[in-house]
Amino acid sequence: MGIEHKTNGEPRGKAVVLLSGGIDSATTLAVAQADGYEAHTLSFDYGQRHRFELNAARAVAEHLGVRRHMVMEIDFSQIGHSALTAEIAVPKGRGHNQRASEIPVTYVPGRNTVFLSIALAWAETLAADSIFIGANAIDYSGYPDCRPEFIQAFQEMANLATKTGIEGNRIIVNAPLINMTKAQIIREGSRLGLDYSLTFSCYDPDRDGNSCGDCDSCTIRRQGFAEAGVKDPTSYIKSVT
Repeated sequence: MGIEHKTNGEPRGKAVVLLSGGIDSATTLAVAQADGYEAHTLSFDYGQRHRFELNAARAVAEHLGVRRHMVMEIDFSQIGHSALTAEIAVPKGRGHNQRASEIPVTYVPGRNTVFLSIALAWAETLAADSIFIGANAIDYSGYPDCRPEFIQAFQEMANLATKTGIEGNRIIVNAPLINMTKAQIIREGSRLGLDYSLTFSCYDPDRDGNSCGDCDSCTIRRQGFAEAGVKDPTSYIKSVT
């Protein structure tokens, strides 16, 4: 399964692309550019324990030649209540059924709402008509802010809350990977020439940035590469058993 890209070679306009440095956001950036958008990428240093992803985001942005890459600081650790921003153990070894039925402690309350709101503000100042987010509702860890219903609700709010929107120039929130499996996402990115060795997924890396191999994100990543028939360039601390 691939995405149909509609472009005649002319720029379609500007887009703000949320870029964490993982597989989904990096592929989303490649899709936005394949669709002809001038990409402005936005990452967040939000007190996450896996801050190595910020280095990956910068590397991906440079690799794909975006117009501007911005990193904004927001300290979610002051709120806490997430294994990504507080001293809470990251779950390991969860199977598919458990991931599909439980919202894990790696959920960061309000994260995508805040990220999209700042992307919206930047899009309005850039006169960009599109925002891209790598939300995925198929192979994910059960986060409620990765569902199509959330994306649609934010889309409606965005055009009620902005000068651009009430003047009739709607900003579209695009989630091109929302209904794709991780394997399909990896195949699409590979087709577009994305170098996945630049990306980073682990929720609980060691102090040198090596991926644990057993958190939800590592598990989904390694399964996705296996199902896609693409070599996983990641070095994991825990090998496949």
